[in-house]
Amino acid sequence: MNEHRIHKIFQISVLLKGVHGIVECVSGLALALISVGTIVKLIGSFTLGELAEDPSDFVATHLFNFAQNFSGGTKHFYALYLLSHGVVKLLLVMGLLRRQLWSYPVSLAVLGIFIVYQLYRFTYTHGLGMIILTVFDLIVAVLIWHEYQLLRRHLPVD
Repeated sequence: MNEHRIHKIFQISVLLKGVHGIVECVSGLALALISVGTIVKLIGSFTLGELAEDPSDFVATHLFNFAQNFSGGTKHFYALYLLSHGVVKLLLVMGLLRRQLWSYPVSLAVLGIFIVYQLYRFTYTHGLGMIILTVFDLIVAVLIWHEYQLLRRHLPVD
């Protein structure tokens, strides 16, 4: 594969990370602003009809159980987690797209932390989504490393 194509894939993957960061920020803000009662009622309205039809529905059962155990502390944790995660991603994406040298090693370190945490969470959830996200993060990390090596090779020596 030629360098131009690899660079385009890098740009697209970084933009996808940026979109994901925006979604996390918006979700975190919404979660912070919406009351626990409203969240529980909303989840209940989505799941009760489905559970009436099929009491063993996997998604509806898990959402309903999540809502029953949802507390103010849980809400604040997820709101802060999503917001901080999204802001960090957006800052790193801006640095990468501007080809700022500091952003490459910092992005690799942050992605490494995310990957380790996702694998840790997978041991509890066994969710396929966690594996898909981890594989995507690994691909992005390889692309960031590749771009970083190219950028460092082409920098003028002082």
